[in-house]
Amino acid sequence: MSHIDQNDIRAAVGSGLLSEAQAASLMALAHSRRGARENLAPGDEPFELFKGFNEIFIVIGLIILATGWAAVTGISMAEGLGGLVQKATMSSLVGAVVLWVLSEYFIRRRRMVAPAIALSILWTLNAGVGLSAEYSQVFMVAQGDYSSLPLAVALTTVSIAIYWLRFRVPFAMALIALGVFTLALMLAANQSGSLTGMSDLFLLSASGPFAWVTLLVGVGVFAVAMLFDLSDPHRVTRRSAQGFWLHVVAAPALVNTIALSLLDSGTSSANLALMAVLFAFALVAIIIDRRSFLIAAIGYSVTLAATVFDGDGAATTILVLGLFLVILGAFWARIRALLISPLSRVLPLDRLPPAH
Repeated sequence: MSHIDQNDIRAAVGSGLLSEAQAASLMALAHSRRGARENLAPGDEPFELFKGFNEIFIVIGLIILATGWAAVTGISMAEGLGGLVQKATMSSLVGAVVLWVLSEYFIRRRRMVAPAIALSILWTLNAGVGLSAEYSQVFMVAQGDYSSLPLAVALTTVSIAIYWLRFRVPFAMALIALGVFTLALMLAANQSGSLTGMSDLFLLSASGPFAWVTLLVGVGVFAVAMLFDLSDPHRVTRRSAQGFWLHVVAAPALVNTIALSLLDSGTSSANLALMAVLFAFALVAIIIDRRSFLIAAIGYSVTLAATVFDGDGAATTILVLGLFLVILGAFWARIRALLISPLSRVLPLDRLPPAH
C-alpha cells in the first residue's frame, strides 16, 4: 500500500481538494499517530511519558526551579509575620504567570510530553497553595477544622480545568478527577466527621459515606473516560491519552471499593464473589481495550496487603489474581478477539478499538 507524503498533501491543497486548515490537521494527526503507534505491536496501547532524555533534563530543571522559588518565597515570608497571606498569594500569582509562559513554550510550541506532565503538577501545586492561602482559614485548619478548605480545593480544580482547556495535557484530566474526588471527600467529612483510616475510603461497611463517595466518583470518572475513548476508537489522538489517565483514576476507586468490601464481609463465599467481580472488571477492560484497568487490580493487591485482612482465603485470592494477570497480559489480543466476535451484535464495534 503506497504512503501519502507531504508533497501529496501540498498537491491536494494546490488542486483545491483540501483546504490549508484541513491539510495542517491531517499532517498533525499523522505525526501524532506515528509518534504514538510507531514500533507498537497490533492491539497494543500507546503510552508515552517522555520522548527523549532532553525532556527528562528539562523536567529536572523545572523541579529545581520550583524548589528554588519555594525556598526564596519561604525565606521572604519568614522575614516578617505581617502580610503572610498577601505574600503567599502574590507568590502564587507570579508563579502562575511563569508556569503559563513555560507551558506556552514547552507544551504548545515544543509539544513535549514529560515537561507537560511536570508543568501540570506544578500548576496544581502552585494554585493549591495560593488559593488555600487566600480562601482557607489557617488558624481553623491548624486546630483541625477543615470546613474552609473545600472552596480552595474547588477553585484549584477549576484552575486545572482552565489550564487543560488551554494546553490539553492529558495528564491534567487525572488531576481534575483527583480534585473532584478530594472535594467530594472533604464535603462528606464536613457533614459526618473525618476519616478514621484509609480503609474507610474503600469499605462500604465503614462508618461514614466515604466509600460510597469513592464509588460514585469512580463511576462518574469512568463514564467521562469512556466518552473520550468512544470518540477515538483507533487511539491516535490526545482524546485517547486523556481517557487513559481518567481510567487510571477511576479503576482503582471502583475495583478496590467493591473488592475490599466483599472481602471484609467475612462470609464463606466472599472470596468467590470477589473473584467474580474481578473477572467482570477484567471483561470490561478487555472489551474496551484498556490495560489501565490492570493497574486497578494491582492497586487492589497493594491495598489488600496494606489492610488488616488475614487468612488463607485472602492469600489464595492474591495468588490466583497474580496468575490471572500474567495470563491476561500474555494473551490479551487473542482473548479480546475471541470475546469481541460473539458480542458484535450488541456492541458498537465501530466505536471500539478493532480486535487483532
